[in-house]
Amino acid sequence: MKTMQSAKAKANFSSVLKEVAAGNEVGITYGKKQKTIAVIIPFDDWKKSRKRQLGTLEGKMSVTFADDWKMTEEEFINL
Repeated sequence: MKTMQSAKAKANFSSVLKEVAAGNEVGITYGKKQKTIAVIIPFDDWKKSRKRQLGTLEGKMSVTFADDWKMTEEEFINL
């Protein structure tokens, strides 16, 4: 992962976006200690990493959503 200071990232934002579009992650550092505070990642990577959390049921059950499920308006109203 490439890192860069926030001021440099701001000044070269188009370059940062090109780097991310190429599939690379870019870390943004900030402050006197140049601590990494953010990471810009490709959208597809972010989309894959998002999972539904079940809260208190985590580990006790799983949830899957089929791509073809449908509900009529009557079914929706009667919930």
